[in-house]
Amino acid sequence: MFKATLLEAVQQGAAQLTHYFDKDFSVSHKEGINNLVTEADHASEKAIIDVIKRDFPDHFILSEETGEIKSESDIKWIIDPIDGTVNFANGIPICCVSIGIEQNGKMVMAAVYNPFMRELYFAERGEGAYLNDKRIYVGKKDKVMKSCLVTGFPYTYLDMPNGPLQVFDRLVRKGIPVRRLGSAAIDLCWVAAGRFDGFYEHSLQAWDSAGGFLMVEEAGGKVTDFTGACYSPYQPRLLATNGLIHDELLSIVNGADPLPL
Repeated sequence: MFKATLLEAVQQGAAQLTHYFDKDFSVSHKEGINNLVTEADHASEKAIIDVIKRDFPDHFILSEETGEIKSESDIKWIIDPIDGTVNFANGIPICCVSIGIEQNGKMVMAAVYNPFMRELYFAERGEGAYLNDKRIYVGKKDKVMKSCLVTGFPYTYLDMPNGPLQVFDRLVRKGIPVRRLGSAAIDLCWVAAGRFDGFYEHSLQAWDSAGGFLMVEEAGGKVTDFTGACYSPYQPRLLATNGLIHDELLSIVNGADPLPL
């Protein structure tokens, strides 16, 4: 029902990314010196919303730059017009458009598109996850020590027990590769595709994760908050894995250090 509109919306948004990429455009700042918003973010967001409003004018929309366009509909489109804006603004092609569709509080469909790598991810609840129309699955590593992980850091550092730097330090001191790409949506899609075995982050907004977390679940992985409870994009902490390392990584993120030297 929504797939054609969803795919057109991510493609129209991505067309704005390719139009502005590596060119001069205006840049402003939100909270934190490197929490950027660019002219391209606004252009992508407008292109996406125009497509959605054309086909579904009464649907609820939550988008990073515009905020809420409220309605009484039980369908909500959650939009990140550029996930990885700092990368985009610096000419680094690790960025994407991410859209999730929520119905009655449950994510039912999502698309994430990186036009620079020509990677279009799509997932529908109960129907699997796909990269460029090919079914994808999470990886099969069963120990954190064997894994390749990815994380992100907030723009304003959160001084908390077991914060982002402490968890990162705990893992890398054991020699575990932990990458930081700068796009939570891509991080999640790459867990879904088996490139990473796990992703954790302490401070995300709904638009950061709404598209990607469904990819992981539909690819056979597991997504929770840091307590191990069912994940909601409306709380900040996320742990997504192939499922096989989930409990072990959850323990490590929460302060345990069972890894051998």
